[in-house]
Amino acid sequence: MASIDLAGEPATRSSMKERVLGLPALTALVVGSMVGAGVFSLPQNMAAGAGVLAVLLGWVVTGIGIAALALVYVRLAQRQPELNAGPYAYARAGFGPFIGFNSAWGYWLSAWIGNVSYAVVLFGAVGYFFDIFGEGNTLAAVIGASVMLWAIHALIAAGVRQAALVNLVTTIAKLAPIVLFVMVVIVGFKSDVFSLNWSGDGLGSVFEQMRSTMLVTLWVFIGVEGASVVSGRAKKRSDIGRATMYGFLFCLVLYALVSVLSYGTLTQAELAELPNPSVAGVMEAVVGEWGAILINLALIVSVLGAFLAWTIFAAEIPYAAAKDGTMPRVFARENVSKTPILSLWVTNLLVQLFLVFAYFAESTYQGLFYIASTAILVPYVFTGAYAAKLGLTGEAYRAGERRGGDIAVGLVATIYGAWLVYAAGPQYLLMCALLYAPGIAVYIWARNEQRQRSFTFFEILLAIGLVAAAVVAAWLMIDGTISPL
Repeated sequence: MASIDLAGEPATRSSMKERVLGLPALTALVVGSMVGAGVFSLPQNMAAGAGVLAVLLGWVVTGIGIAALALVYVRLAQRQPELNAGPYAYARAGFGPFIGFNSAWGYWLSAWIGNVSYAVVLFGAVGYFFDIFGEGNTLAAVIGASVMLWAIHALIAAGVRQAALVNLVTTIAKLAPIVLFVMVVIVGFKSDVFSLNWSGDGLGSVFEQMRSTMLVTLWVFIGVEGASVVSGRAKKRSDIGRATMYGFLFCLVLYALVSVLSYGTLTQAELAELPNPSVAGVMEAVVGEWGAILINLALIVSVLGAFLAWTIFAAEIPYAAAKDGTMPRVFARENVSKTPILSLWVTNLLVQLFLVFAYFAESTYQGLFYIASTAILVPYVFTGAYAAKLGLTGEAYRAGERRGGDIAVGLVATIYGAWLVYAAGPQYLLMCALLYAPGIAVYIWARNEQRQRSFTFFEILLAIGLVAAAVVAAWLMIDGTISPL
């Protein structure tokens, strides 16, 4: 089969030169995009609504759901090698251009809003050393985050390969302190404190406690599809699946250890009151101030790496969508380094705008990452559904080839996504509708460029429902019923 570039076209000599990412770089993109700020805030984020039992159950549900999702990406990369750019391409192939567009739009929203949250928590860590940066949402923090944003913009504009290599280095550098943290809390583990935290007394039923952990556990796994997003730049197609599974398994073990072992150092109430990055507070409780200093330094490195990886992903999605007409052609513009330059500019200008907004709204890291987590549910749900659809219809399978396993994996991934929609709750779903609705105009722009009909009857109903939800969200924000961040 001919090699395929990002737009799904036969590769030319020029497009083959873009295939610059090997297994180490792809795995680092997966791990680097997942291991960002989230792991450093897990103790507080989990303890705020759950005891040990609920957290363990939450990791079981998340492990099964994310494993299914990861396997979906692995198998789709093998079975549909002509589809690149991950969740966007799969949703479009399975359910049409409007669903595909919204998957691209939602993934893009999640990526750059997540970067705003990264900037807030990064300068919150810097604030540990310099009070002027506060909790990451002071004027000094916004200025510092802006400088970082445009420095990373310049790095990526110089070429995706160079940026990916920097990400590989930062990924290695940030993992060492987290592994040290796990070793320290094992040594300082107190079984009596752990037992006291077991049931999460006063936090509601185990089911409600477990539900409270779902967006947190999803947030730390966003990025598991990272190798699939940049699949058009992979040297070998087989590396995409291996990088995805290696990254997932490593992070699952790491996250479970960080969150569960922390319950053996402080009580649930004490963990819930820790400022983020709460891993620093746990570390300080066990070994003293030097532990908090180390973790805050590690967080700075970690978030820089994750910010870099997610900026690459955020620029890649509109670029790939523009090359096949799902988004306006203008997003397909490249510079001499083969970087999707206009997509990069638009992405980072939006990050800059929201950094300013976060300052005036006094937004928190947790509020931002809840929105980013909810925004990505559309591409995740439809990726799982596409895998199930392929298995059920037999499309892309040889006659007599077994499909039961693929059907089961696709259905589990879809059900997990639907469960997350329920767990997100109406507030964040409505706020995401407000962000999704403007995309309709962009979609119509792209369809007009292609001289194609914008909507089917069913898609018109979806668009009307989306606009209605956005209007309700705007009204509830204006009257103060829900908070934007």
